[in-house]
Amino acid sequence: MSRNEWGNRARMLIACPDQPGIVAAVSRFLHEHGANIVQSDQYTMDPEGGMFFIRIEFDLNELEKRLESLEIDFAQVVAAKFQMEWSVSRASQVKRLAVMVSKEDHCMRELLWQWQAGDLNAEIAMVISNHQDMRPLVESFGIPFHYVPVTADTKQEAEHQHMELIKDKADVIVLARYMQIISPQFITHFANRIINIHHSFLPAFVGGKPYAQAYNRGVKIIGATAHYVTEELDGGPIIEQDVQRVSHRDNVNDLKRIGRHIERIVLARAVAWHAEDRILVHHNKTVVFN
Repeated sequence: MSRNEWGNRARMLIACPDQPGIVAAVSRFLHEHGANIVQSDQYTMDPEGGMFFIRIEFDLNELEKRLESLEIDFAQVVAAKFQMEWSVSRASQVKRLAVMVSKEDHCMRELLWQWQAGDLNAEIAMVISNHQDMRPLVESFGIPFHYVPVTADTKQEAEHQHMELIKDKADVIVLARYMQIISPQFITHFANRIINIHHSFLPAFVGGKPYAQAYNRGVKIIGATAHYVTEELDGGPIIEQDVQRVSHRDNVNDLKRIGRHIERIVLARAVAWHAEDRILVHHNKTVVFN
């Protein structure tokens, strides 16, 4: 579906305590407002007192004019009755990404390539880095590049610059191998809107040189994990993971090469799913309708 055809399409995400009648009530409401449901996915943690999650895509003529009144009516007629946490977004209003990167470029390159190919339903609004290495590559795509150096003494000032750059200009922050710790204040401001990627050895291989540690232990499988950032380091809700088998024949450089490939694919999937409103966060878990 081309972006020009998204004008009347909306996405609704709902989380609420499970009980009979939820799907019927939502479907009836949308039907009575002239909407046509084109996709619907649902999941219940436990029909007896668990949480229920649903993602619906629907088309509605003159959506931009009618969306506000539809939201007001839905809040009163359906959401309040079922104690819903919910949101509606327009498919034509693409998410704006602020990509943060240090020196390793593989994850950022994947995002740039998918964006250029039209496979990433998002806008890369800017790239921020604590090194200058990526400037030529980023600017060759016509994307603004911001160099913000970070030291132990300037960390707070650098984060203030990040906030000023991103504020009102990006909806999602992607840590594409950005090798700096994010402060709790920054995380709180962008709750469930910062996506990070790391090797799946954590916590077994913490600290530096994880691939060397993995090689020394003779691992048989390696992988990567994309997750939302929380104050618990690398402990936020997991969005996507993938793995690949390796063997004693693979040296440290082989593991790094394979790991880079997994990291770039896993991060790109996670970003794409967030951009398409396919993720619901519940406590420290996610429900991903992919």
